[in-house]
This record gives sequence, structure tokens and C-alpha cells, in this order.
Amino acid sequence: MFAWFTSQKLLFQHIGIYGIAWLVLATAGWADEPTLNLTGRREIFVDNYLIQSMRGVELRLYEPRDAGEVLRFDQPWEGMFCAYCTIIKDSTKYLLYYRGKDGGADGKGEVTCYAESDDGLVWRKPKLGLHEIAGSKDNNVILTGTGITHNFSPFLDTRPSVPRTERFKALGGLLDKNATGGLHALASEDGIHWRDIYNKPVVTRGAFDSQNVCFWSEIEQRYVCFLRIFTKGITTAKDWTPSGLRSMSRTSSSDFEHWTDPEPMKFQPPQEYHFYTSQTHPYFRAPHIYIATAARFMPGRHGITDEDAKRLQVSPSYYKAAKDVSDTVLLTSRDGYTYNQTFREAFIRPGLRLSEWVSRCGYPALNVVQTGPAEMSVYVNQNYAQPSAHLRRFSMRLDGFASLHAGYESGEMITKPFKFQGNRLMLNFATSAAGSIRVEIQDVSNKPIPGFSLEENIELFGNDIERSVQWKKSNDVRSLVGQSIRLRFMMKDADLFALCFTEVAK
Repeated sequence: MFAWFTSQKLLFQHIGIYGIAWLVLATAGWADEPTLNLTGRREIFVDNYLIQSMRGVELRLYEPRDAGEVLRFDQPWEGMFCAYCTIIKDSTKYLLYYRGKDGGADGKGEVTCYAESDDGLVWRKPKLGLHEIAGSKDNNVILTGTGITHNFSPFLDTRPSVPRTERFKALGGLLDKNATGGLHALASEDGIHWRDIYNKPVVTRGAFDSQNVCFWSEIEQRYVCFLRIFTKGITTAKDWTPSGLRSMSRTSSSDFEHWTDPEPMKFQPPQEYHFYTSQTHPYFRAPHIYIATAARFMPGRHGITDEDAKRLQVSPSYYKAAKDVSDTVLLTSRDGYTYNQTFREAFIRPGLRLSEWVSRCGYPALNVVQTGPAEMSVYVNQNYAQPSAHLRRFSMRLDGFASLHAGYESGEMITKPFKFQGNRLMLNFATSAAGSIRVEIQDVSNKPIPGFSLEENIELFGNDIERSVQWKKSNDVRSLVGQSIRLRFMMKDADLFALCFTEVAK
């Protein structure tokens, strides 16, 4: 043991004798830790999956930057009750789907609208000529006349060998009100012209009065749908009496027609508040991790006064009936059955504008999409039930949901053991001018591997989405492929957002 300590000169320099004592206690029994597999995976720091121990560092949630309004819901067939938006990035084009409600909050006059963009920043509403609204076909409506338009939720089907005529799929429908009998399955080749595949509901157990989201899961090799439930159930479709918290269940299918019985999602720690929408989807840079930008719903909390409502021109009938506020929280899932609530605070708070504190404002659109070389965006419905209703964009760095954060005083993190493929270790990180990150590769017993020790590591500082970790002799880690290893990070005034092992041509 003494020889092991004396071989770690920098260990004393960085964490001192008390840090050594902590390390001895923390590493007890680590040799029996199961080995993770990071092959082909980017790991983002949204949970404790990769972390064995931390000292002087923490997981920190980052709030996206308000990038402003991108689309006003100002057409007669849209109205102040537009909601349930979906953003899809299809190659070089961005597609937007949303519910229009010219009939008001009671569900009449519902349509599904479509918009598109070349960059995700500037949007246009094409005149599609598909449906006549108020005597004209000069509109952007793609669906009308059925309960499916209430909560139509499409996705780009990435299943291998999917027929081109079914490149886009969707679920939509209600158990009550419009009598669709549940969620129907729809398909489209171009994302604009849609057909009901089976002309019957394919999912019939659930509440459905929400945006019920679905996708092809690369990790599960099945279609997965996250749908609305109430924790204490609903009596019947005719006697629609919800009870308990608004929550989510999941169902899956191998063919998009036959679905498993919905299973309530678990929460860790347990669910405490209502979640109106989940917006669960695979993160596009790490599809084995499901990201949920959920709408946290707080009934009974009234955010504005009667005078505020008049000034904002909130729909009088809606204002009278709805007393609540909402924000956005970040949930994640690695198994598809449990939501990790690593961060209990808001991901996106209502802002300084009083219009964001009206009932059912702040519901996020489905999907986080890349909108620049180093940027991704999430979109949020704002000013609900108001003439100024619109969609707003919030931006963040790639992988920048959260980070492993160290303050000015140095801290460290040691990973669980894992195996990998590739010849380079790449990091997404940011430091201050005085900050740094240093990396050591260890064996499963926490012994530095020669050539990859902390004292041989070349200090990292700066701000990069992807930079290779360097050691004095080499940055090539191919010699360690197939071995069980750990990473040890020493950090100062720095944030680590993601890591991955990849193959880089020499």
C-alpha cells in the first residue's frame, strides 16, 4: 500500500492527505464493480451512470439561452390555443407540426398545421392547398376534421429498411370527446400528405389528452410510445374523471400496429408533481439516452391577477377556468422504463415577461435539434390563450444539458470501469483562462497505466466541442482496447459536458 501511495506524487499535490484517505475509502470494493461498455457511445453528464466517485465536483444543470420568438400563431385557423408542437430535422430541412384551434379552448375547429425552415431559426408557413378553411385553400393545414388533429405527434422513422412511403409516422387521437377510440397510426412519404394506416386505433389504454410521443428506438430495436396517464386512473371514456398526478406510461411495438399493454413509468426519485407532456426522445448524439424536456404542471398556482389578464388579453373564458403555471424540467432514461430526476430544479423557467405566467404557457416542443456547428435548440410554446401566442427558441451548446462542474478549487471524478473501442479519447469541455482538466487512465484497481498517468498528461484548457486528450508519449489509446479501465479527471474552474472514444485516421 505504501509503495502505491509513493508512486502517486501528484496525488498529494492535488488532493492532500485527507484526499488520499477519502480515495482509499471510496475505492474499497471497486474491483468487483461491473464493467460498462462505451463502444460506439458518447456519454453526456446528465446522470451518475459513468461516475464512481466525486470530490469537489458536482453535476450541474445548464439553463438554455432565450433566443427569441421564431413563429407567431397569427392566422385565423391557428389562434391563441396552438399547442403540442413537434420539430423534426430531416436532412437539411427543419419541419414543424402544431395544433391550430380557431374554435377556442373547447376543442372545436382543431387542425394540424405545418411550417418549415432551412436553419431552424427563420420559419415559413407554405400555402399547401390541401384543405379549405374559411373559403380558401391558401393555408398551411395538413389535417382537419378528426380527433387525431388534437394531439397529432409525428416522427421521422429511422428503422432500417422502412418503406419510403412510411418514412414519416405519427400517432394521434383521443379516447373521448372526438370518439377516435384511442391513438391511430399514420404514415407519410413527405411529411405533408398523411394516411391512416389501419383505420382503427392501435393504442386504446390511456388518457391521451396530451402529446403522446413515439419514435423508433435504436437501442431497443422497437417502436416506443410514451403516453399520458393519471396515476390513479380514469373511470371510463364517457365518464372522463382523472385522478392522481398527470404522468406517463410506455408501450412498444415491433410493427407499429400491435402494441404492448402500457406500463406506468417509474421515477427516481419518486414523482412529486404533474407532468403534462413528457417530450421523450433519443438524444441525437447519444441515442441510447432518452431525453425528456417535460412540462411540469402546477395546478392551483395562479401566476397573474385579473388586471394582468385584461392587459394581456387572455381569453376571458379560459382565464376563468384555468389557474395554473408551468415550467420545463429535464428527465432522462437509459432503460426506457425509469425516468431519472437527477435535477429537480427547472431546466427552463418562465421569464420576466408576465405573459409567460399564464395557464399552460411554457410547454416545450418535441425534440432537441442541432441548429449550428456547436449549437442545439429546444422550442417552447409561449403566451398561450393570448393574441400574442407564439413559438420561442432556446439554444445551448452541443451536449450542453448539464456538466460535471468544478469550481476554482480543484476537484476530481473517477469513473466506473468500462471497455471501449477506438484510438482517441475526445472531450467536450470548457474552462476559464485559469482553469484546467487533466486525465489519467487507470486499471480497475485504480493504478495508473504507464504512459497514461496524470503526470504524463498534457493539461487541457480552453473551450471545445471535441478535443483529443494528449499524453506526453501519445494520444493513441488503441493499446488499451479490450481492457477494463477507469478514467480519473482532475478539474479546476471547468465543465466537462461529454466524452467519447472514437476512431481518428492518422
